[in-house]
Amino acid sequence: MDVIRKKSISVGALLILSIVVGILSIDPVIDGMDNLESVSINSNAILIRAFMQFILGLIYASIPIILYTLLKKINTSLTIGFLVFRIISVGFIFIGWLSILLLLALSQEFVTSGSPELLYFKTLDNLLRSGRDLINHVAMPLILSVGNLMFYYILYQSKIIPNWLSLWGLIATILSSVLASLLLMFDVIGIINATYVSLAFPTALLEIVLATWLIVKGFDSNVVNSISEKR
Repeated sequence: MDVIRKKSISVGALLILSIVVGILSIDPVIDGMDNLESVSINSNAILIRAFMQFILGLIYASIPIILYTLLKKINTSLTIGFLVFRIISVGFIFIGWLSILLLLALSQEFVTSGSPELLYFKTLDNLLRSGRDLINHVAMPLILSVGNLMFYYILYQSKIIPNWLSLWGLIATILSSVLASLLLMFDVIGIINATYVSLAFPTALLEIVLATWLIVKGFDSNVVNSISEKR
């Protein structure tokens, strides 16, 4: 098995894994809680989702690293951009992960202190939740989308996968990441409602199709080798 085939299978497997881990990292437990005492009671479930979010960050970081030497042969500047923006987005994921741990610590302090200063704890609770929502659903997806647009343009430019897949990636990124995040930022839609899910669906379906293509067919090694010879 050549290097290109190994990279194709690895990235395809990571895409599937990212979907599974991403679903498991969705946190209705925190989103549905209306008080810190409930957060403390459900701390184990929240910790599991926080762990999944941490793993998701590692998966996101791994994909551009695996593809770096391959994509660099096609477009060096966009490949570097893809890597940089992906790393920045992973940084936001880890900040969101940290905010969950801080919320858990706050809930434990709230319970042990006997809640003498309810307004103080409620204010901190709201700040942590609002900050986490802005990071997870606005800042991170917007940064991630910039890198993804570069990635799919490289694929479209090189034709190492079918152009219809690359175009799908470009369109889905604009719908699922850019548009959905902007609508959330301006309170046009809510988090994890029907509109949000419908906007996210094209990207979720794309990643399943792309992952399947990469595992079964892989990147076109003839095109990659041809590009390498020209350079």
